[in-house]
Amino acid sequence: MTPRDINLLELRPEIPSARITENMSADERFQNETLRPVVKLQNDLLLAAFRNYINKHKNKFYELKLEKRLEYIENTIQRDIKFRNSLKGMIIGQFTLEEYERYIQNSSALNKRMMNIVRERLQSNIQLLERDMAY
Repeated sequence: MTPRDINLLELRPEIPSARITENMSADERFQNETLRPVVKLQNDLLLAAFRNYINKHKNKFYELKLEKRLEYIENTIQRDIKFRNSLKGMIIGQFTLEEYERYIQNSSALNKRMMNIVRERLQSNIQLLERDMAY
């Protein structure tokens, strides 16, 4: 393992609820061992990126009620391919080389899992996306 890989792994938060069992699929194992900790580590950056997205789209997000804001987050992640790729890059850039090798073997399914986790995290932190929040 390279020094970079060791440093990346040391930075990641532990997630006690992300259990690893013998009978889980390889994708689910990757999700719990890699994706969830990386997304949690990148939380502040993901929020800052979404705030920037809101600002670049004329702050329409702030005019919406809560339910519509949740839909806005989901639609943005699903439909704005450029933004979605940016989010993926923020996550993939935190992979070790071994994790990246595992990722590219089934990237399509893992991208779905990754974007679902990112969407859930942004939606659960929706209060931190308020206009008057400090960066």
